[in-house]
Amino acid sequence: MSKAGLSKKDERFREFALHGSLWKVVFSVGFPLALYQTLSLVFRLLDTMMASHISAESVSAVAYLSQINNLLSAVGGGLAIGGSLEISKAYGAGDFEMVKKRVNSLLGLCGMLGLVVLTMVPFSGTILRFANTPKELIGIGSRYFSIELVAMVITYINNVYIAVERARGNTKRILNLNMMIIVVKLSLTALFIYVLHGDIQMIAIADVAAQSVMLVAAIVNLNKKGNAFGFSLKSISFKKPVIGPMLTLSGPVMVEKAAFSFGKVIVNSMSGQYGPLAVGALGISNNIGAVTTGPQNGFQESGAAIISQNLGANQVKRALDTFKRVLAINLMIGVLGLVTTLVFLKPFSFIFASSSSGFDTEFQNMIIEMYKFECIGSCIPLGINAAVISLLLGFGYTKYTLLINFCRVFAFRIPVLYALQKFTNMGAKSCGVVMCISNISVTVLSSIIAFFVIVRICKEHNIKFWAKEEQTQGEELSPISSCEE
Repeated sequence: MSKAGLSKKDERFREFALHGSLWKVVFSVGFPLALYQTLSLVFRLLDTMMASHISAESVSAVAYLSQINNLLSAVGGGLAIGGSLEISKAYGAGDFEMVKKRVNSLLGLCGMLGLVVLTMVPFSGTILRFANTPKELIGIGSRYFSIELVAMVITYINNVYIAVERARGNTKRILNLNMMIIVVKLSLTALFIYVLHGDIQMIAIADVAAQSVMLVAAIVNLNKKGNAFGFSLKSISFKKPVIGPMLTLSGPVMVEKAAFSFGKVIVNSMSGQYGPLAVGALGISNNIGAVTTGPQNGFQESGAAIISQNLGANQVKRALDTFKRVLAINLMIGVLGLVTTLVFLKPFSFIFASSSSGFDTEFQNMIIEMYKFECIGSCIPLGINAAVISLLLGFGYTKYTLLINFCRVFAFRIPVLYALQKFTNMGAKSCGVVMCISNISVTVLSSIIAFFVIVRICKEHNIKFWAKEEQTQGEELSPISSCEE
């Protein structure tokens, strides 16, 4: 096996991430990911808008089935997150042979998962019935769901590729590729819906085509021999030293994502008590909230990667300082997002309440009522929570992230929604109220956990959390933009 090495660009980024100005590192790596999250949200919103052109029931079908897709995607997504953090750690430690083995072994694991998912395609209707999907939505969305399973397999590989590029600091490449995906997806969806007058199955076909664009880019960019991040069948290894740390870190993340998505499926099912429109309104309310939480999650992802790299280089204080900067940025995004979404809530909701059959006032009012409650608990509190998750993921405390998100749904959301439905007459508004209560509650929980984790880290490494970071020679290093092609 040829010795794994780094390109000059990868070497420059590693030096920058470990020794450059930390504000520049966090912002230059996080901003493209935050923009990517925002663009992904725009894509989902426009997708929903096009579905609403078909019918309000189609919006509800897409919203409901997307949560089932997220449940099945949890294993691949969790594996990509855990694998990415261990790749970043080996990258920071300078163990490039291990980087190559983990990159390729992660691709191998996700490839096997994809084969398992493909076996589910013939049983899509059974899966939807098992998930307690309303009968009217099964009729609309069964074939849509089958096609989305194919898209999910491609997404498994794409998630690994994105994780690898994130570890390399190529966040601009991630942004550019996802912009390309969005253009392809929206163009095809618009063609299928507005010109060819297709149904929601065509939305899923457009998704497969768009994800295939990323897959082609992954094949091209990972096909570089001798590079630590290049694909090599010989480097695939399922030995414990290679995949053990990735599986240990990924396990709780996979369970957390699956449990969280399963909980949202239950919430959607409970929301169906108020009719199919309530499910769609809740999904749209969540998407409007993601205008704020999406960018915050982008900084969460970048923060976790930067923390892992610095831990690999034994720079614990710098890793903690990364968390502080992510927290500050997310708070600013939260305030801006709260104001912006409330100001434009009425025009947003008007767009989604309009379809080819006319404007639905009841649907618009339902969206507005839900979001006015949801935004109180999402914009600022979930920004704090995202910063805490980046800290916990970066330091490897994935069992705590599992606890946090498990409580978010199964302690703070489902029981509260049940109580609101049983003991109050709020109606569909209760869906927004429960989002507010659960998001604030989980942020309180995560903040308490973060406090004790930080105290523990500081004691173990004999450092002070609020002490000023020591200035290093690397402070004059150029930001990531100079490292990008």
